[in-house]
Amino acid sequence: MERNATGKMYYRVDEIPHRKVGLLLGTSKMLANQYENLYFRYRIEAAVALYKAGKIDFILISGDNGNDSYNEPVDMQNALIAAGVPESRIYLDYAGFRTFDSVFRAHYIFGQKQFTIISQPFHNERAIYIAQHLGLDAIGFNARDVHSKYGFKTLLRERFARVNMFLDFLISTEPKFYGDAIEIAKGKPQQKAEEK
Repeated sequence: MERNATGKMYYRVDEIPHRKVGLLLGTSKMLANQYENLYFRYRIEAAVALYKAGKIDFILISGDNGNDSYNEPVDMQNALIAAGVPESRIYLDYAGFRTFDSVFRAHYIFGQKQFTIISQPFHNERAIYIAQHLGLDAIGFNARDVHSKYGFKTLLRERFARVNMFLDFLISTEPKFYGDAIEIAKGKPQQKAEEK
């Protein structure tokens, strides 16, 4: 998976090619102990940097909105707007419960075959692998990583997520929800990806 991502991941804004859409992978704003989630902060910073440098035109936030009190896409949208990204340039996918769902829906719901994935390096490696398996042209912009002591549980969970990813491919898993197609285009009003 790491070898597959070679040449497809970028750390510097000035080196990454332009893509119309940046797929920002969701995460919680706060940890269970109510401390700030640095993965969240660093992904927001990365997405803002790409947008302000003109490396992406729109940001598609794909995350978990499993119940009324937990909404990764809206939390990330609010943080992006506070950092100067216009709301009209942000699209929300509320059914990105897993990375597989987020990448799959970026194409099949939001019509993107070529896009930039925004997350930490370990996460981008897996997301790029999924995209390639689905026949999509994805590159990754690596948000600042988190110290291993801070992110130990996340890195451990990533090990299991990679195993599950191959099982998904083996049994041809599909996303939990589909929905109506949503076009990402300049001037188009914000829409919600309806769950079915």
